[in-house]
Amino acid sequence: MSRSGPDASAAPNLRGLFSEELVAWLDTRGVACSPREARSILARERACRPDERPKRQTVRRVVRDAVREHVDHTRLTVVERVEDPADGFVKYLFRSPDGALSEAVRIPLEKPDTFTVCLSSQVGCAMACDFCATGRLGLSRNLAAWEMVDAFTTIRDEAPGRVTGAVFMGQGEPLHNYDAVLRAAAVLSDPCGGRIKAEAITISTVGLVPAIRRFAREGHRYRLIVSLTSAVPARRAELMPVTRKYPLPELADAVRDVARATGGRVTIAWVVMAGVNTGDDEVAALRELFGDVPIRVNLIDVNDARPDGYRRADAAELGAFRDALTAVGVPTLRRYSGGRARHAACGMLATQRFSSTTDSSPPERSSTSGKPLAQRPSGSG
Repeated sequence: MSRSGPDASAAPNLRGLFSEELVAWLDTRGVACSPREARSILARERACRPDERPKRQTVRRVVRDAVREHVDHTRLTVVERVEDPADGFVKYLFRSPDGALSEAVRIPLEKPDTFTVCLSSQVGCAMACDFCATGRLGLSRNLAAWEMVDAFTTIRDEAPGRVTGAVFMGQGEPLHNYDAVLRAAAVLSDPCGGRIKAEAITISTVGLVPAIRRFAREGHRYRLIVSLTSAVPARRAELMPVTRKYPLPELADAVRDVARATGGRVTIAWVVMAGVNTGDDEVAALRELFGDVPIRVNLIDVNDARPDGYRRADAAELGAFRDALTAVGVPTLRRYSGGRARHAACGMLATQRFSSTTDSSPPERSSTSGKPLAQRPSGSG
């Protein structure tokens, strides 16, 4: 598990700490805090909804005072909430203390009154995928683990039901910010963190091969989704520039590592674009690329708001593609693309803010390659 600790020179944010780190930090400030007290502090202030917080105060006053004085309690600011009344998806725009904007989405699940939260991992994205609104923003910076955790807890505490999972599929390439994302996932699955099952946390990647292999070696229980979108090398390189750095055969080998490590199917995300990546050539290339590797393909509608952008496939085209995959033994899952009517694609709210604020402009694009945000089950992409 990746637990690279907070900056030793700065006060750590409460949202990104583990109990043993809180004990160690307070010790450097001359305050003895027991592990039980640390767990109680984190459970009360971070892990639980207000109506679930421990009723008894079991932390000594000297420790409570030290936490107030020596630990950072900064929170994200909710700039905007956008709900699609048609399907109940709620998109949040957050502002960090430095003014950076990031997004997250509350996603309703099939079980009534249950939700998952789609989280961003970066402010913008360096991956430059051709169909992604966030990719057109470019990369500004990585999000810290506490920012991801705070986005989750803010949305969880406002949800009209239970939040049972998290997906790192929002703005940014999660494995481009590996240590912070794995730390956030560990906090969310910690009893004094988000208290959700590790198996209910999903991390997405466009194919950063060294990071995928590291993920497999480390044996995480989180689920990994590899966003492929095309198995034809030239086409994928145009859609997703990361292919030029990590060719498809290398990516397939890394996926084999994940399959061996988990002993199960690896999920492949496929952003479906009308007339682009639904042909028989894609089916044949996908089958050849993975051979006997057990995979499942998640089919996700593209969300491209540009007038001349990529279009969603109609029912006939999508159905034919799905049937062709099934015929060669590749199971598929149609991921409902929600929030379509209300700025569903990743980066749309942030782009609107950049466009409507006279003293703000999008950051310059980084040259690093990478990830399609259209591939998330929230329908933002």
